Amino acid sequence: MYWTRGATCRLREWRAARARWRADMQAFKAARKEARRTGAEVPENPGPPPTAFSLLPWLLMGLGAFSNLFQGKTPNPWVGGLGLLAFNSLYIYVAARSFVKEKRQAASTRVALALIAAITCGLAGGYGGNWLLFFPLLGLATGAALRGEHLRWAGTAVAVLAGVVSALRGGWSGLNIAYATWISTMVTAAILSLSEAVRELRAAREELAHQAVEKERLRFSRDLHDLLGHTMSVIVVKSEAARRLAPRDLDAALGQITDIESVGRQALTEIREAVTGYREGSLGTELDRARSVLTAAGIEPVVTRSGAPLAPQSEALLGWVVREAVTNVVRHSGATRCEIGVVASAEHVRLTVSDNGDGDGEPAVPPAAGVGVGGTGLKGLTERLAAAGGSLTAGPAPRGGFTVTAELPVETGGLLDLEPATAPRAR
Repeated sequence: MYWTRGATCRLREWRAARARWRADMQAFKAARKEARRTGAEVPENPGPPPTAFSLLPWLLMGLGAFSNLFQGKTPNPWVGGLGLLAFNSLYIYVAARSFVKEKRQAASTRVALALIAAITCGLAGGYGGNWLLFFPLLGLATGAALRGEHLRWAGTAVAVLAGVVSALRGGWSGLNIAYATWISTMVTAAILSLSEAVRELRAAREELAHQAVEKERLRFSRDLHDLLGHTMSVIVVKSEAARRLAPRDLDAALGQITDIESVGRQALTEIREAVTGYREGSLGTELDRARSVLTAAGIEPVVTRSGAPLAPQSEALLGWVVREAVTNVVRHSGATRCEIGVVASAEHVRLTVSDNGDGDGEPAVPPAAGVGVGGTGLKGLTERLAAAGGSLTAGPAPRGGFTVTAELPVETGGLLDLEPATAPRAR
């Protein structure tokens, strides 16, 4: 039957939850033991899983009515027994659905709760005595199923209903039943809502920790890719230059090989810094590298710089722009001349990288397969400059070639996020 399959599924879910909880508790005990041994912070106790079993022991409040049935103190015992069976079945049904938000808010749960209220009124109004204790149980079911904006009115209605029925059966002592019903409704809802909020906060904290790990992985992968991509481009350009110079000018070829060794050693240092997350670029260093790689690629470099010194963070971000733009010039422009200008004033600093290429010829260094589709490198730098209050524009120049212009306000230069963006632009 359908209800037996549903009960079997819920039992399996409960067993699985218990198994996960036992595994979590074993991990918690091991972590706590290790924390006490090393003096580290003790981890948080995961606690038992939220299940309907926490609400089932309260059904023992109905033992008095059950005892009256067996002792023959209840008229029409078959009616009372069927009512008791129906109440317990519906109570368990509502309790089982109260720990899943979608099921708790379903219409079937509300219908079952209404049936519990009707059965409680019938049994308590017909028999009185111990049967009045089913009203606090109705309050428990109401508090578990109706959390939120409707709880106050529903709890008050159930308490008034309990008070009226109890007063008709037992006089003013029925007010105790009404108070117990109201308290059971509100306390149950408060405890379960607080427990649910704690679970949601714990899940949110775990998600934030996961996102932090993913963000660090992305930072490292992008930084490492950018470092290796630029360095490999420089090595390939200088290797080609050494190969061309070797037959006619051995000293010049040896100079290129020496540069390759220097670039390789510097790349090792930068990779180590990227691993630790403390890499900070220097605009002056990047300008020197740009001049060297452009010359090796057969592109005439023209580098100018004027104005006041910049903050280290500003130099780092503008250094990334120089590296990205120059790498794109070497790879894609087919240019013979590249101008790099840095002008700093009291309010802002402007960096301009322009070439006279057309972007249609063979690049000096073939781009790596699958890398940099869609100009995401410049796009990432644009986002970082915008976050710092600056801007980055890139596009064809009016007189031909391609121009990249970056501007930063000097005041915010020390507040920049230095996570790199790495892919080359699309031409």
